[in-house]
Amino acid sequence: MDRAPGPSVRLRLTLTYAGFLMVAGALLLATVWVFLLRDVQVVSHAPGDFTPISAVLLRSYLPATVGVMAFLLVFGLVGGWILAGRMLAPLRRITDATRLASAGSLSHRIRLPGRADEFRELADAFDSMLARIEAHVAEQQRFAANASHELRTPLAISKALLDVARTDPGHDPGELVDRLHVVNTRAIDLTEALLVLGRADRRAFARERVDLSLVAEEAVETLLPLAEKRGVALEADGDIAPVSGSPALLLLLTTNLVQNAIVHNLPEHGEVRVRTGAGAGGGAVLTVENTGERLAPELVATLTEPFRRGTERVHTDHAGVGLGLAIVQSIARAHDGALTLTARPAGGLRAVVEFPAEARPGT
Repeated sequence: MDRAPGPSVRLRLTLTYAGFLMVAGALLLATVWVFLLRDVQVVSHAPGDFTPISAVLLRSYLPATVGVMAFLLVFGLVGGWILAGRMLAPLRRITDATRLASAGSLSHRIRLPGRADEFRELADAFDSMLARIEAHVAEQQRFAANASHELRTPLAISKALLDVARTDPGHDPGELVDRLHVVNTRAIDLTEALLVLGRADRRAFARERVDLSLVAEEAVETLLPLAEKRGVALEADGDIAPVSGSPALLLLLTTNLVQNAIVHNLPEHGEVRVRTGAGAGGGAVLTVENTGERLAPELVATLTEPFRRGTERVHTDHAGVGLGLAIVQSIARAHDGALTLTARPAGGLRAVVEFPAEARPGT
């Protein structure tokens, strides 16, 4: 925004300090005159002859008053300029950091020393904001790079298959169609996952009352054939857990967690347990636990990153596109909830999604 040039804050503070000092000095001198010197009388040489001292004071007190006021003016301007400069020094550092951030440098921090006051609270809040923005930008850059790579892979495979079919007229067209169908399906799944992720981040959905226990039951019934196929025992239990949100997104969240627990499990005799219940403060909690390989804590901390997989790429029809837990985290955040992943000591993963209490009218 273009603004007309104006006086600096330092100059205005200096003039304010000097003005207040001049007013205080004038009031003090006026008080001395009114209450101490106005009615003072002096005796003349003639006995009984008293004359007011006003004429004498005007000749001696008034010049001194002018000198004192001049001194206060100079002292107020000089002292106010120095004091305003010291007071505004932290603000200047904050302004410089803001200019660096607006130029694209997000790694700079103010780190204002000293005890807490308004300027230091502002500097700390600005540093925290820059840290969050820097982390968000880095995450978006990684997401864009990974999404470009994942989207390029099926397109490159399709191009290679078409090139082979063009150079080899005797190639079986049915096999080509089947392979292209698989590749195209994966590309569609990836695109739809990206759209869901963006929709959840924007919170572009209508809220309604949803029972999380019914959502978990539906997800378990849907994925029961997959669990039986992979030899995984799937168990679900829990109490009524009301949540305010999107039924479709909450079902997708639960389905992703349960499918992830089934796919990343033991080769045989695996177990998955789904529980719902009340959380702290009247909220709702969804817990999904599964057996499986032992996971390092540092690996678990990265599982919610887009296109990150807990194990090596799984070559099955339910391998996913690497966005399952990222979508779960985004949906949880969109519902003001939180996803917590913990490695189980015996192996496997525990995923806990906590939702706040359902909003009621008047709260």
